Amino acid sequence: MTEARATRRTLRGVVLSEKGRQTITVLVVRRFAHPKYGKMISRRRKVHAHDPREEAHVGDTVQIVECRPMSRTKRFRLARVVTRNPEAAVVTETPAPEQTTA
Repeated sequence: MTEARATRRTLRGVVLSEKGRQTITVLVVRRFAHPKYGKMISRRRKVHAHDPREEAHVGDTVQIVECRPMSRTKRFRLARVVTRNPEAAVVTETPAPEQTTA
């Protein structure tokens, strides 16, 4: 007997940190109209997401999907990288500064 699985919540945000092993920190911004006054309100939330292939980098826009708890704080996993941060391109090795003797 197969049970229908509920649709999983997907969020979109920007990667703030990739310092943890297979973990990224994502800033999710939620915008909505105030129920009474109609003014647009922004609410920000930082969530941890599982990134097993470590493909997301700081500044990338990513889509994350709700999943089973991976750890105490991780409740999402990386679905895909939507856009890459052009400034975080692969840095080539820079030459060492020359030492001058005076």
